[in-house]
Amino acid sequence: MTYSPDNTAASMQQLLPAWEDTVHDAQTVFRSLLKALSEPGTIQRIRVNLQAPAPLHMATAAACLALMDYETTAWLADEFDNDAVRTYLRFHCGLPLVSEKSSANFAVLSSSLQQLDLQGFAQGSMTYPDKSSTLLIQVDDFSSGTEYQLTGPGIKDKRSIYISGLPADFVSKWQVNHTAFPQGVDVIFCSGDAVLGLPRTSKIAEVQSEELPCT
Repeated sequence: MTYSPDNTAASMQQLLPAWEDTVHDAQTVFRSLLKALSEPGTIQRIRVNLQAPAPLHMATAAACLALMDYETTAWLADEFDNDAVRTYLRFHCGLPLVSEKSSANFAVLSSSLQQLDLQGFAQGSMTYPDKSSTLLIQVDDFSSGTEYQLTGPGIKDKRSIYISGLPADFVSKWQVNHTAFPQGVDVIFCSGDAVLGLPRTSKIAEVQSEELPCT
């Protein structure tokens, strides 16, 4: 995408505000994100008043504001790579946006990305596993779509979740990511005003629906 001075000026004129209460709102969202990752599969509501530039959901924008700053980098999938989103993140987070996903601390993408290459993002190292990417994946909702079961740290026995629109090969790709621990990416799913965490320590399996017998 080509950016002209006119595009930049227009984006600044339409720039949406960030937090109403910077300290309180940022801390509130950050705690919700930590809880989502420490209790994988639990839906955490983002209880702040925030407008998001299209096509970001409120929860996605809130996660960006809480996690990103001038010391981090971010990569945007094509559907989010527009003037409004780029200006919003650059202005409110002060961070550089990068074109190479492997060099990004954070990535913003959606479940409609059918070729989701988890290993194409920063994986960290055995010495510095925290140098990996965190993916903010925007989905339609957490009440319909495919049922998955999560197991692992932070989950007693197992936990069922519903996520709509994930690629058919997501589970197999996540298995590769999980077995690379302590390396690998972490995921925060965002939808509407809610987030759901999937850290690299979690295992995920698709629940196969039972077919009704023929009569």
